[in-house]
Amino acid sequence: MARILIATDAWHPQVSGVVRTLEMTALVLREWGHVVEIIEPTAYPSVPTPFYPEIPISYPRTGRVYERVLKFRPDYVHISTEGTIGLMVRQFCRRMRWNFTTSYHTRFPEYLKRLAGVPESLTYPFLKWFHGGAAMMMVATPSLEKELVARGFRPPIHRWSRGVDLGTFRPRPKVESGHARPVLLYVGRVSHEKGIDDFLELKTPGTKVIVGDGPARASLEKQYPDAVFLGYRSGQALGEAYAAADLFVFPSKTDTFGVVVIEALASGLPVAAYPVTGPGDIITNEKLGACDPDLGAAVARALATGDPAACAAEGATYTWENCTRQFLANMVPLR
Repeated sequence: MARILIATDAWHPQVSGVVRTLEMTALVLREWGHVVEIIEPTAYPSVPTPFYPEIPISYPRTGRVYERVLKFRPDYVHISTEGTIGLMVRQFCRRMRWNFTTSYHTRFPEYLKRLAGVPESLTYPFLKWFHGGAAMMMVATPSLEKELVARGFRPPIHRWSRGVDLGTFRPRPKVESGHARPVLLYVGRVSHEKGIDDFLELKTPGTKVIVGDGPARASLEKQYPDAVFLGYRSGQALGEAYAAADLFVFPSKTDTFGVVVIEALASGLPVAAYPVTGPGDIITNEKLGACDPDLGAAVARALATGDPAACAAEGATYTWENCTRQFLANMVPLR
């Protein structure tokens, strides 16, 4: 069995697809007998990100991070994020002349441009440098790989998809909540860079339901009083929220995958989205929903053609076991 070290700047209490993917991959690896060490930010001091206080920036002492890596004696090292912890572990691996793998989860250049006005001409060269030192980079979809190659990313790129807890996300009998149907559901961070404004501005019949929290929630609740904001949900409560809806709307143009999309499918929900990386790779036929540059048109088409049984069958193909097999196959020994 292997000793696998994972370095990440994204961890609990953050709620995101990155955290969920790392958490579940580590869980399955341990169930299979592997030894997993996760170097993550809760062990170190941190400060809030100035323009996004929900996400902290950790600042561990370099020596403490190096000491943890050496003490663990890994067979493989995977660096999942490009923050301070990722940088320190990358630096250590380069100094030791160790191979390591990375994964591209988040469109930081686009987010930083929207939230803080940082030009992409500054951030993409940094990301190319960061991942360029890896023996292999993992991405979730073919379209993301194609885009990054076009941008000049050069390490070997392999696929690392995502999974769903099929015990939690499954079709259930519709429970009437008193909301006018169709019930259109959004699950995710309540923040402008996620495109939630596009969802809330839709002129469609029915009820818009938002599950999640974030910096824009208070202002959006005031601006859209007809929308239903349920706050954060997890576990069975989240599964029930999916199953009670009629359609899942994914308005983001900047995600690299969208774990919530496959959670919705597994729950028997068709999906409406923009034709971008992530949903464009997943929603491959009209029975699963629709992708359209006009989000309102995508909603109308998905409501008309979506097949809950086909959605559930497609969602069931995304398991954490398959996800973890891909991750293991992509690992590169230190030397």
